[in-house]
Amino acid sequence: MTDSIPQNTSIAEPNPQFMREAIALSLQSVRSGQGGPFGAVIVKDGVIIATGNNQVTSTNDPTAHAEVVAIRSACKTLNTFQLKGCEIYTSCEPCPMCLGAIYWARPDRVYYGNTKVEAAEIGFDDQFIYDELELPLSERKLPMIQLLSEEAIVAFQEWAAKLDKIEY
Repeated sequence: MTDSIPQNTSIAEPNPQFMREAIALSLQSVRSGQGGPFGAVIVKDGVIIATGNNQVTSTNDPTAHAEVVAIRSACKTLNTFQLKGCEIYTSCEPCPMCLGAIYWARPDRVYYGNTKVEAAEIGFDDQFIYDELELPLSERKLPMIQLLSEEAIVAFQEWAAKLDKIEY
């Protein structure tokens, strides 16, 4: 990552209406049977540019969390791979996957409703992922085995030498 998350940007006043929209999306997700109780909206210049609700079970896509769905939509709308100048309102504190996606997208800030502890209390407990990340690869529950590193490194070498690459 060449740019970092903004550190000292002035904090705009959060808009409760945007959080209410994220919460409404979380309820819609539950009531429609699309997925878990999570919703997210992305705002730029005071306007909602993208929304997302959890669609994991309805799309058979374990990455279709509300924040990821909203990020994909916002990037398509803005025709960019970064969300600088945007804010994310999400009905729950982001899980590790969504948090990683959010950091890569680089919004200015994130507002959340429910906490990860409250999510864990209803069966959405991500603590095992946080715990696994702290372990050496050899001790993780999911085997991580390096294979064909001599061949895989060629793509990295070509990327490093590429003069017309778009860094992100």
